[in-house]
Amino acid sequence: MNTPRRIILTTAAALTLLSAGAQTAKRITATKANEYALVYSLPKTMIDVTVEAQITVRKPGEFYKYAPKYLNINNPITKESHSATLLSASVSTHGIQDQDEVYSIQFKPGNPVTVMLDDAGIPLAINTEEVFKRDLRALPEAHKAGPTPLETPAARQVISEEMLQSQSTAKKAELAAQAIFAIRQTRGELISGQADTMPPDGESLQLMLDNLQAQEDALMAMFVGTTSVSTQVETFTVDPAAVEAEDKGRVIVCRISAVDGIVDSGDLSGDPVYLDMSVTARGELPVNEKGQQLTFPRNGVPYRIPGQMEASVVYDGKTVATDRLDIAQLGIIYGLAPNSFTDRKAPVFVIYNPATGAIARQGAAPQ
Repeated sequence: MNTPRRIILTTAAALTLLSAGAQTAKRITATKANEYALVYSLPKTMIDVTVEAQITVRKPGEFYKYAPKYLNINNPITKESHSATLLSASVSTHGIQDQDEVYSIQFKPGNPVTVMLDDAGIPLAINTEEVFKRDLRALPEAHKAGPTPLETPAARQVISEEMLQSQSTAKKAELAAQAIFAIRQTRGELISGQADTMPPDGESLQLMLDNLQAQEDALMAMFVGTTSVSTQVETFTVDPAAVEAEDKGRVIVCRISAVDGIVDSGDLSGDPVYLDMSVTARGELPVNEKGQQLTFPRNGVPYRIPGQMEASVVYDGKTVATDRLDIAQLGIIYGLAPNSFTDRKAPVFVIYNPATGAIARQGAAPQ
């Protein structure tokens, strides 16, 4: 078949191609200055795996041994522990320059042909400035652990002078328990309106109640312990072709560590997060009305007909996320007739999917 001229870029040419779409995208026109030729690279598809992990840290309080005696609490936290789990995962794709598929496309003089290139020299569109709009999913945000009751200003307010002076942990625990009951009594009197000194208005009352609650929470934490929860979000990129060839469709994307959260795949302190991939379809050449495969147009403008792959994120034996993805490397390259872009009466436009190099939309270009 007649394929377009695949080229091997010199360093200077490669830099020219890459700078053509610096920042976001740049419009290049086939003119006499560039001998009516346009250079671009088809993409290969990379898979992005975004994982969200929840990290939980539990710490005992100073008086946990006395929780049953003074507060009748029989299940306080007795030792520090760290745990982690995978909350969510998602898969998506993006394209990078396929250096083995760089082409110089020759057009005939006439109606100028324009191409929009991204910052990797991947075509976004021909004969239009409209580009493919991806339906991007909202990714989760990481959240730091909030302050525990023992890390608030109220925790300092509840430490009485007698507690500071006491050398006995048992005595300190007894005083802390007494302070808890005193706070509860004061709160009850405020709510019932029987306090000796009542706040002047509802807002002041609420402020007093909130402060009493914070003080009680701090004192209770000294007995029952504290639990802090944070989340981490990381995105990892996987080359599907490499995994298919070397790992029989499964790769460890990352690991979830109880102490360090999301860590690299090689860090054996964590439990593995797998990406399972299986090919569901491979790209095929289009056929005519008789079912015969079409041949590549002479000097055709290349694009990809991608294949498909099912990708699933697996953690702790459970499938957390699965999606069917279009993958350039599983497809084939076909082409559009170059004269269709320079037809004086009805030139066409094409919008590409930059993750695969496939045609997302095409039609008659505005005159």
